[in-house]
Amino acid sequence: MSIAQRIAAKRAEKARNFVDVEDWGEGDTPLRLYFTEVSARDIEKVQRKYKDFLTNPSMSAMVEMIIAKCEQENGDPAFTLEDKPILLGETVSTIATVFGAVFNANSVEDHEKN
Repeated sequence: MSIAQRIAAKRAEKARNFVDVEDWGEGDTPLRLYFTEVSARDIEKVQRKYKDFLTNPSMSAMVEMIIAKCEQENGDPAFTLEDKPILLGETVSTIATVFGAVFNANSVEDHEKN
């Protein structure tokens, strides 16, 4: 096994993280979104459209990262690009909370400790 193959295998073993979004839940149950850590590939994809993403992320860029990374519990995408206008209508604090969780991910084990 090459070094790159070993790296890829280790990445595949990592657990998904999650964020509970109160504003998007039903009743008293928040919406739980799952995601994997942000990779260099994820950043490259967003930076193609938003050149200064790392130094000055716009709300549109944050929403696109949320769309790219967030999944439902079963692993299906939580959002598509068609959902972008709806997400851009959400509060800045909600988008910032979800983006912050995705971009600064802790493991599920870390979340469960807190």
